[in-house]
Amino acid sequence: MKPDVMIRPQPQLAQAVMDESGQNVNLCYQCRKCAAGCPVSYAMDYKPAQIIHAIRLGADEIVFKSKTVWLCASCETCTTRCPQDVDVMKVMDAVKIIATRRGVKPAIPQVASFNKAALANIKKCGRMYELGMIFGLKLRTFEFFKDMGLGIKMVLKRKLKMIPSFTGAWTTWRIFRRVKSLEKKNRNA
Repeated sequence: MKPDVMIRPQPQLAQAVMDESGQNVNLCYQCRKCAAGCPVSYAMDYKPAQIIHAIRLGADEIVFKSKTVWLCASCETCTTRCPQDVDVMKVMDAVKIIATRRGVKPAIPQVASFNKAALANIKKCGRMYELGMIFGLKLRTFEFFKDMGLGIKMVLKRKLKMIPSFTGAWTTWRIFRRVKSLEKKNRNA
């Protein structure tokens, strides 16, 4: 029987995750407390502990083709339960960043589109402007009419603001500029 995914060990992934997130995945001893508390583990193809183990083994293909990293809700339940203080959420974020840099297409493209739309929206408005984020997401996914009924109900109940609030925008813009300069500095180093 031929496996679905060929495993070619490349332990550089564990080092790349360490460099990106500061998290040592080798500390994980597979107690699986992270998966026991994860609110979205039911939808994951691999549990967080399995992804960490695959990272340790250098099974890049399993990690990058998995839906798990894209489904992570970043709720930090896994992190609070880890007896070894491995910040699993940071590991998942690091894998997403590494995958994006390597040009790996996300297993769930809608999540990546949502993330890009949300960050672009926060960068422009200084905080989340839901209606603007929805428009940005629809332009990225081309799903213009999906959830339209729900959107109309939300507008009628005044749950979506028509005009963004720019309260605190200056602080957010400074944060984005600082991160951009740090990323540029790290690329050149």
